[in-house]
Amino acid sequence: MADQEPEPPQPPTEEDRRRAERLERWFDIRRIIGGLFVLYGVILLVAGIVGTDIVKNKADGININLWTGLAMLVFGVLMWVWAVVRPLERVAGEAPSEQPSP
Repeated sequence: MADQEPEPPQPPTEEDRRRAERLERWFDIRRIIGGLFVLYGVILLVAGIVGTDIVKNKADGININLWTGLAMLVFGVLMWVWAVVRPLERVAGEAPSEQPSP
Protein backbone atom coordinates (compact mmCIF):
# COMPACT_ATOMS: atom_id res chain seq x y z
CA MET A 1 0.00 0.00 0.00
CA ALA A 2 1.34 3.36 -0.95
CA ASP A 3 1.04 6.21 1.48
CA GLN A 4 -1.28 8.82 0.11
CA GLU A 5 -0.80 12.37 1.20
CA PRO A 6 -3.96 14.23 2.12
CA GLU A 7 -5.01 16.95 -0.24
CA PRO A 8 -4.06 20.44 0.89
CA PRO A 9 -7.00 22.52 2.10
CA GLN A 10 -8.64 24.59 -0.59
CA PRO A 11 -8.92 28.34 -0.11
CA PRO A 12 -12.45 29.47 0.73
CA THR A 13 -14.57 30.36 -2.26
CA GLU A 14 -16.66 33.49 -2.60
CA GLU A 15 -19.77 31.46 -1.76
CA ASP A 16 -18.09 30.21 1.44
CA ARG A 17 -17.25 33.79 2.41
CA ARG A 18 -20.83 34.97 1.82
CA ARG A 19 -22.20 32.05 3.84
CA ALA A 20 -19.81 32.85 6.71
CA GLU A 21 -20.84 36.52 6.65
CA ARG A 22 -24.52 35.55 6.73
CA LEU A 23 -23.95 33.29 9.72
CA GLU A 24 -21.94 35.97 11.51
CA ARG A 25 -24.76 38.44 11.00
CA TRP A 26 -27.40 35.92 12.01
CA PHE A 27 -25.63 35.20 15.30
CA ASP A 28 -24.91 38.86 16.02
CA ILE A 29 -25.40 39.39 19.76
CA ARG A 30 -27.82 42.26 19.08
CA ARG A 31 -30.17 39.89 17.27
CA ILE A 32 -30.01 37.33 20.07
CA ILE A 33 -30.62 39.90 22.81
CA GLY A 34 -33.35 41.55 20.75
CA GLY A 35 -35.04 38.20 20.17
CA LEU A 36 -35.06 37.36 23.86
CA PHE A 37 -36.46 40.78 24.78
CA VAL A 38 -39.17 40.48 22.11
CA LEU A 39 -40.09 36.99 23.35
CA TYR A 40 -40.30 38.01 27.01
CA GLY A 41 -41.99 41.27 26.08
CA VAL A 42 -44.74 39.45 24.20
CA ILE A 43 -45.24 37.05 27.11
CA LEU A 44 -45.56 39.91 29.60
CA LEU A 45 -47.76 41.92 27.24
CA VAL A 46 -50.17 39.00 26.88
CA ALA A 47 -50.10 38.43 30.66
CA GLY A 48 -50.90 42.11 31.17
CA ILE A 49 -53.80 42.03 28.72
CA VAL A 50 -55.48 38.77 29.75
CA GLY A 51 -54.59 38.73 33.46
CA THR A 52 -57.16 39.17 36.20
CA ASP A 53 -57.89 42.60 37.64
CA ILE A 54 -56.31 41.60 40.95
CA VAL A 55 -53.01 40.76 39.27
CA LYS A 56 -53.21 43.76 36.94
CA ASN A 57 -53.61 46.27 39.77
CA LYS A 58 -51.27 44.65 42.30
CA ALA A 59 -48.56 47.31 41.84
CA ASP A 60 -50.38 50.34 43.22
CA GLY A 61 -53.01 50.30 40.48
CA ILE A 62 -50.50 50.04 37.61
CA ASN A 63 -50.64 47.13 35.17
CA ILE A 64 -46.92 46.45 35.50
CA ASN A 65 -46.94 43.39 33.21
CA LEU A 66 -48.45 45.41 30.39
CA TRP A 67 -46.03 48.34 30.65
CA THR A 68 -42.93 46.23 31.25
CA GLY A 69 -43.87 43.94 28.37
CA LEU A 70 -44.39 46.91 26.09
CA ALA A 71 -41.01 48.41 27.08
CA MET A 72 -39.24 45.09 26.55
CA LEU A 73 -40.92 44.63 23.18
CA VAL A 74 -39.86 48.11 22.03
CA PHE A 75 -36.29 47.53 23.24
CA GLY A 76 -36.07 44.18 21.45
CA VAL A 77 -37.35 45.64 18.19
CA LEU A 78 -34.84 48.50 18.49
CA MET A 79 -32.02 45.96 18.91
CA TRP A 80 -33.16 44.17 15.74
CA VAL A 81 -33.38 47.44 13.83
CA TRP A 82 -29.90 48.39 15.02
CA ALA A 83 -28.51 45.04 13.82
CA VAL A 84 -30.13 45.49 10.40
CA VAL A 85 -29.24 49.16 9.91
CA ARG A 86 -25.63 48.80 11.12
CA PRO A 87 -24.54 45.23 10.33
CA LEU A 88 -21.23 43.88 11.54
CA GLU A 89 -18.27 44.81 9.39
CA ARG A 90 -14.94 43.08 9.30
CA VAL A 91 -12.02 45.21 10.46
CA ALA A 92 -9.44 45.87 7.73
CA GLY A 93 -6.77 43.18 7.80
CA GLU A 94 -8.82 40.84 9.98
CA ALA A 95 -9.03 37.34 8.57
CA PRO A 96 -12.32 35.47 8.74
CA SER A 97 -12.48 32.93 11.51
CA GLU A 98 -11.68 29.50 10.18
CA GLN A 99 -12.39 26.20 11.83
CA PRO A 100 -9.41 23.83 11.80
CA SER A 101 -10.13 20.76 9.75
CA PRO A 102 -9.71 17.39 11.49
